[in-house]
Amino acid sequence: MKVLVTGGGGFLGQALCRGLVERGHEVASFNRGHYPALDALGVLQLRGDLADAAAVLEAARGREAIFHNAAKAGAWGSYDSYHRANVLGTRHVLAACRQHAIRRLVYTSTPSVTHRRTHPVAGGTADTVPYGQHLKAPYAATKLVAEREVLAANGPQLATIALRPRLIWGPGDQQILPRLAERSRAGRLRLVGDGGNRIDTTYIDNAAQAHFDAFEHLAPGAACAGKAYFISNGEPKPTREIINALLAAVGAPPVTKTVPFPLAYAIGAACEAAWTVLPLQGEPPLTRFLAEQLATTHWYDMAPATRDFGYVPQVTIAEGLARLREADHGSALQSRQ
Repeated sequence: MKVLVTGGGGFLGQALCRGLVERGHEVASFNRGHYPALDALGVLQLRGDLADAAAVLEAARGREAIFHNAAKAGAWGSYDSYHRANVLGTRHVLAACRQHAIRRLVYTSTPSVTHRRTHPVAGGTADTVPYGQHLKAPYAATKLVAEREVLAANGPQLATIALRPRLIWGPGDQQILPRLAERSRAGRLRLVGDGGNRIDTTYIDNAAQAHFDAFEHLAPGAACAGKAYFISNGEPKPTREIINALLAAVGAPPVTKTVPFPLAYAIGAACEAAWTVLPLQGEPPLTRFLAEQLATTHWYDMAPATRDFGYVPQVTIAEGLARLREADHGSALQSRQ
């Protein structure tokens, strides 16, 4: 089958492209940049921006299914920049599906669309956990709008599904793990609260597997069509435990210091104000939304995903950490040669 992956050059995107190629599909990736790793997989790379309707329409020409994985992520930036990529870009993908009679769309969403200030979630499903309200982070706010529009587009001509993987990690991650390790080595990493709040995470291969399982079951009228699903390893652990396990796997020191939530929230608000008023570069080290996320219990029930499209995590956290250690050790050896 001819499949288009948006954002195929990213962490999850490359895993999706690799897995689709291994499954015998003809894969193209729509990216803003060019990625040698995709060339090595034999993936056709199409350059463009999601906000460019004509570019998206052309990229989707001749495709039979789309994995819409691309998005503007992060904790900081103008609402407009997030809206253009995440909402407008998704509308362009949906329009391309209709124009080219593409029958299947697998959309990568996020649990952040259900975020509520310090509201714990223990074993929740998409049926029991409502959408968030008054979301402070433009990433979460725009992904919420996009997810709703993807699910509303489901029908006899186009089957859609939204997957919400929680905190994806593993070898090849260039975002979460490097930042954690850098801050840990610099002595700037803190837990918000006591670190005892339990959270879900998702090993990269499991996140990709959930997309493949959903894709194989997705069709007009299928049990999973038009629905959203939380995705994780199904092994919730205290924040302190999982963060320190990840740090240990990449040879970084553990985090031992903590910041009370009220103080972290106040620091986040101050950082947001400073980054808004002053010409400061990059993202603030802490925001109110991030403080809330770090201090709150969030873990989910995988039963709906298992029931409707057969998702069962194949790689445990312990096995994933072993793979991460091996990959990090191999990278360290290469860097010394």
